[in-house]
Amino acid sequence: MSVTHDPSAPSPQPAASARPNEAEIAAVGEARRISVARARLEALFDPGTFDEIGDRVLHRSTLFGMEKKQIPGDGVITGVGTVDGRTVYAFAQDRTVLGGSLGEAHALKIARLQDMALAAGAPFVGINDSGGARIQEGVEALGGYGEIFMRNVRSSGQIPQISVICGPCAGGAVYSPALTDFVFMVDGSSYMFLTGPKVVKTVTFEDVTVEELGGGRTHSEKTGVSHFLYPTDLEALAGVRKLLSFLPSNWKEKPPVMEGPDATDRLCPEVLEVFPESSRTPYDVRGIIDNVFDRSTFLEVHKGWAQNIVVGFARLAGRSVGVVANQPLEQAGCLDINASRKGARFIRTCNAYGIPIISIVDVPGFLPGCDQEHQGVINHGAKLLYAYCEATVPKLAVITRKSYGGAYIVMSSKHVGGDVNLAWPTAQIAVMGAKGAVEVLFRRKLAGEADPEAAALEAERHYEETFLTPDQATGRGFVDAVIEPAETRRKLARFLLRTETKNTARPERKHGNIPT
Repeated sequence: MSVTHDPSAPSPQPAASARPNEAEIAAVGEARRISVARARLEALFDPGTFDEIGDRVLHRSTLFGMEKKQIPGDGVITGVGTVDGRTVYAFAQDRTVLGGSLGEAHALKIARLQDMALAAGAPFVGINDSGGARIQEGVEALGGYGEIFMRNVRSSGQIPQISVICGPCAGGAVYSPALTDFVFMVDGSSYMFLTGPKVVKTVTFEDVTVEELGGGRTHSEKTGVSHFLYPTDLEALAGVRKLLSFLPSNWKEKPPVMEGPDATDRLCPEVLEVFPESSRTPYDVRGIIDNVFDRSTFLEVHKGWAQNIVVGFARLAGRSVGVVANQPLEQAGCLDINASRKGARFIRTCNAYGIPIISIVDVPGFLPGCDQEHQGVINHGAKLLYAYCEATVPKLAVITRKSYGGAYIVMSSKHVGGDVNLAWPTAQIAVMGAKGAVEVLFRRKLAGEADPEAAALEAERHYEETFLTPDQATGRGFVDAVIEPAETRRKLARFLLRTETKNTARPERKHGNIPT
């Protein structure tokens, strides 16, 4: 498999050395044994490419006996190396040194590394394993967090920022990961919360464990704070490497192109094996994704959260693409608050780094109910709409089945800037489904019929023939072509290659005002 990068970017140099084995590590001696933090960095980077920066930095605190605890590095290892030949900056907090707590020197090491990453136009990875702000340093520790947060925001949308939570992350420490593009957590050993279980019990009298309050499963399935959950540190760091393979080094570069054995013009008749004949039968949209995109390339993001929409990175014709797909297996694929937030965040991330967006549409509408309305589905749904309207990267969409009401407009329609909109013959594009439409349109008329049920069925059939096809949308130019399902991969690949030179200028302004 060959890898190509933006021609303007420097050519990556492959790493030549092998990872150290146990015997070689042991030979280094007890005084220089590899710490857990250092081992994590070794697992992240190509073998032999990591160069440490600031290994002799010391803190300046003299309070509470700190003058007796002068440890070089101040509890964090910072440096630069390569991942698949591309430059990446990273830090790893060392919990064995002052609990990995963040003091002034610790924070300034991270902040300096952030400045270097931004200046170099290279991704930034933070491996978090810290007890939080260093109490002995007071406001200097708090100020250190502020310096890091400011740089997180300054780098946002310019270079990829990735956080890996390998231990506890509490209080102000959680905000830096929350400001980055992606958060990885480790099941059973990483935690994120603003206030711990003891404080919660004191204030609200709730008994809750650290895992229930802020564990990996909580944030991967309930809150959406975590984008990825892995069983071990090493698997999480391997996941970071895989994620980086889809992303450019910075917003000005193009994402890496990986040319594999999967033919661009391959037909995909297998999609019909997972697509049911009845429009009322649910199915797993991942079966379509796996067959349409380059085989075995799909990396799902937020897999456990808001499962009525599926998002993630894949490759098509070797190009990185972002996939947004309604999931009929969950809530019939309806959009709701969390699905809208999930989709919007992913679309804006893709747009920031120049990654085309391909939408697979099968959506009956927004989820109805008082709970959704009272929690602000209007504003949250508008986030998804805003993200699609705002995105200037190539936007391709395929309507496979239902596309009703406002959800039709939101899901990358022509009206919100879709570049290429395709439909299967099974596509149903309408304000609502046949049954609901007949009840609204013919309620009084049907009440006067001798056989209301038979008349309703006939009215539904007529409505389906008129609206529940792609014909009206193609006639208005809102759908560019009706294609056979087996042609989906071939057509999308061709249109992707023909739109990748798209150049849409943003309007001149400070920034838009996305709904909250």
